[in-house]
Amino acid sequence: MNTDADAPFWQRKSLAELDPEEWELLCDGCGRCCLHKLVDVETGSVRVTAVACRLLDLDRVRCSDYANRHVGVPECLRLSPESDATFAQLPNSCAYRMRWEGRPLADWHPLVSGDPESVRRAGISVWRKVIGEADADLEDLERYAYED
Repeated sequence: MNTDADAPFWQRKSLAELDPEEWELLCDGCGRCCLHKLVDVETGSVRVTAVACRLLDLDRVRCSDYANRHVGVPECLRLSPESDATFAQLPNSCAYRMRWEGRPLADWHPLVSGDPESVRRAGISVWRKVIGEADADLEDLERYAYED
């Protein structure tokens, strides 16, 4: 963490010190956390699928009911500064995970680049790379798994 008062908030503050607005700004909007995952109960390893949560608007790559997502999708990730186990399941490119691990944000992150489209241009976003639940066989998610 940078103690320089002129440093941006994400460099100056720990995750626990972020206010709600800063917490939301840290999200790069990639949509990767909204993908179905396969968790091996024996090893704890997580594999990502190319199937998006039913609430993910695939064109905007934003949750269509963000305020109520945990009601509509109880298994939706709940992130908080105390979410150690959850941070470890997030993609390596996730800003929350990067800051949790003490790493700097990537150059393509909108807070660094100043451009909300930089996440798509860098190929990090799930935009046009995934399918919705309605188009997937949810009984056979294994067939949609890929290495992240």
